[in-house]
Amino acid sequence: MNAGRLLARTTVAPALLVAAWLVVAMPLLMGGAFRPGPAVLLWVPVAAAALWLGLRRSPRDVDEEAAGGPLGPVPWWSAGGVIAVAVVFGVFEALMCSEQVIVRRDPASYFQFATWLKDHGSLPIPQLRQAFGGGDPALKFDSPAFYQDGGAIVPQFMAGLPLILALGGWVGGAHGMLLMAPLLGACCVLAFGGLTARLAGPRWAPAGALLLALTLPMLWVSRSTFSEPPALILLLGGLSLLHDARTERPRAAAAKAFLGGLALGLIVLVRIDGIRDILPVVVYAGLLVARRRRSGYALAAGLALGAAAGLVEGYLKSRPYLDYLHASLNPLLVISAAIVVATALLVVVLRWDATGRRLRAAGAAIGRGRLPGAAAIATALLMVGFAVRPLVQTVRRVPTNTDDRLNAQFIEAVQKINEMPLDGTRQYSELSLYWVVWYIGIPALLLATFGAALLVRRLLRRQSPEWLLPYAVVVWTTVQVLVRPGITPDHPWASRRLIGLVIPGLLLFTVFAAAWTTKRLRRIGYSRKVVQATAVVGIALTLVPIVITSAGYMVNRTDQKEVGAVEAMCDRIGPGRSVVVIEAGTADRFLQVLRGMCGLPAARTISFATAADVRRIAGKIEGAGRRPVVMGSKPEQVASYGRPRQIMRLRTRQDGRTLDHPPGGSWGLAIDVWIAEPQAP
Repeated sequence: MNAGRLLARTTVAPALLVAAWLVVAMPLLMGGAFRPGPAVLLWVPVAAAALWLGLRRSPRDVDEEAAGGPLGPVPWWSAGGVIAVAVVFGVFEALMCSEQVIVRRDPASYFQFATWLKDHGSLPIPQLRQAFGGGDPALKFDSPAFYQDGGAIVPQFMAGLPLILALGGWVGGAHGMLLMAPLLGACCVLAFGGLTARLAGPRWAPAGALLLALTLPMLWVSRSTFSEPPALILLLGGLSLLHDARTERPRAAAAKAFLGGLALGLIVLVRIDGIRDILPVVVYAGLLVARRRRSGYALAAGLALGAAAGLVEGYLKSRPYLDYLHASLNPLLVISAAIVVATALLVVVLRWDATGRRLRAAGAAIGRGRLPGAAAIATALLMVGFAVRPLVQTVRRVPTNTDDRLNAQFIEAVQKINEMPLDGTRQYSELSLYWVVWYIGIPALLLATFGAALLVRRLLRRQSPEWLLPYAVVVWTTVQVLVRPGITPDHPWASRRLIGLVIPGLLLFTVFAAAWTTKRLRRIGYSRKVVQATAVVGIALTLVPIVITSAGYMVNRTDQKEVGAVEAMCDRIGPGRSVVVIEAGTADRFLQVLRGMCGLPAARTISFATAADVRRIAGKIEGAGRRPVVMGSKPEQVASYGRPRQIMRLRTRQDGRTLDHPPGGSWGLAIDVWIAEPQAP
């Protein structure tokens, strides 16, 4: 195997393996049979088939294969450089890995979701009311990210990431699940290097991988169990597969197009807003169908199958979550349906000779006219518009429900700590482009803008067709995210919205612009050494602001010792207990931890529960043949029910939070848990 084939294959393999796992795991979950035996036994042949179809080559041009494979001549240092960056990144992130298992934000919520799937293999989560003597009006069973839905508990979020984490849990328990985060992050870096090699050139692939690996958001999401890395793997790998399919023979091209579409569609199983990201792929598939390409039908089938899997899982297993998102999800579904219908009409119009000829002639005329240049100028003006946005707009959101009010209170708390004016309605979305500058720097942003402008000009002139789909996906998503990030605006938390595609996409444009510039210098007569020196200096200058922002966080470990603290807590409570949590913060953090990691029935009291209510519940628990345990965060909260006993005293660090400047440093985190065991009178 030469270097070109090695780089091409290793950079799409992660997406194929993840897609194969989700294809197997999702039906097992729907059938309540997600267990290690059947999952692994089915995954092995499905993964083998996916790798066989996705990695083998059947090029239309025999000379291409003789030249070194789908990427052309590739030096070994290029392939080795991408792999080395990914491996070093993964090892380093594993050493710095966080242990977010106590529910405070999404990573621990995903971890607890995965813990339940690992041990039980089915949804929903039972409330086990019988362990509380049949329940009580003063009890409830919900907590953040775990909805009380009728007689069951339904986890928030889509099941894609928990299904992946569960595989790590079967291999290595809690730490195995946590270490899936660095592994997925390393696969993101690897996949990005592969897409960079395909679109900007193999010699630029190590630089692309290094740029992404050193950004703070990439470092951050690869240390905790976030959904962005697996979604990014599927996105980058899917785009690479579709790129490779362009030069394959029809049957092989159709196979890769189907796999690429499947990988892209399965993003919806990982993140419901992935529907937005894949809409340009619908139009691209329609264009291929209009040109009577077999790969267009295959792409559409794979995309529809993957997206349908996500929607089915969402509406059958995560319905309360989708109901919560209805204000943004329903319009997105309507837009998606409209785009599908419009694409179908476009196919009909293009395939009808009378209209198809006119549209193709109009397209050719556009390419010869002034529109390509105007589009390039509009691209630059769009970025200028985002830059001046804070001068003309202040984005606010008036709370309309409980979650909004809690979010506003959180923003005010962060403002108070950072000594800012208190205004919980502020969303800071007008600063979205400045967020990007914090993480990739001004040189990279300027190069990315130049690259995007150059590419739209080339595409409208019917040049660089391999960029059509990647460009459409990146620009479509980037503009929408910058307009409306749709996330709590504290950093580094909000940076997860950027790492989903905005930062990788802009860095891809950055590397393309750098590659184009060096080629132009070579054409006008500069020597190879001068061009190489220019390239090295350019990449170094681009890396400087990235490293400056990331340096402090890079060696800062947060959220440590949580696994050991929880395991010790479970041991100190003991078996045969039913836990009643009487303090709201403790209930938010530990209700699902108690169910999932301790294997104990757990409930919380309502806001206005009295001591008499708690004693009545304790009596009902004893009547059910179990031992009641009352839990809070301070000894005085539980002292009236028995002798207080501290079962957790955790002192660690958490990520700091900023709103209007780059993140840096960490804050202290103290978690105390006290219990008392009521004695029968």
